[in-house]
Amino acid sequence: MRHEPELSLSQDGGFDEDVAMRRAVILCSIVLLISISSSSSSARSPKSHARALDPAYSSALAAANRFLQAWEAQDHETAVMMLSDAARQHSSPELLQAFFTTQSQAAFEIGRGRRIQNGEYVFPVALFGMRQAHPRYCTIVVTRGKNDWMIDKLP
Repeated sequence: MRHEPELSLSQDGGFDEDVAMRRAVILCSIVLLISISSSSSSARSPKSHARALDPAYSSALAAANRFLQAWEAQDHETAVMMLSDAARQHSSPELLQAFFTTQSQAAFEIGRGRRIQNGEYVFPVALFGMRQAHPRYCTIVVTRGKNDWMIDKLP
């Protein structure tokens, strides 16, 4: 005669261990479900602090980048052509010459800009390779001209 294993509910603690194990499994399952549902809902929903894309911003940023690339390459003609009439009037030939006098390893960094008013943006800039040993921190103002973006204030 063969004996089947029996489930014993004796008082030696087997039943209490089974209940504790089931509670632990249920608790872990609940924690896992909560973490999965919160991570998937935050991944699907866009960030509330994200701003709407301003199409003029990228154009103004590209103009600032082109101007500073001309500065970096010491392409005076291209850079001067990008200056607005107001910037040309406020810039003496000596100031322009000093601005374009760079060392061989000139470089720049453009930070996140902001709109000042309709068609006008300001960008923080760090210029490397000027006569100082450290970067020069300044701003560049880009404004919408008749046909294209212009540099309204030299860095």
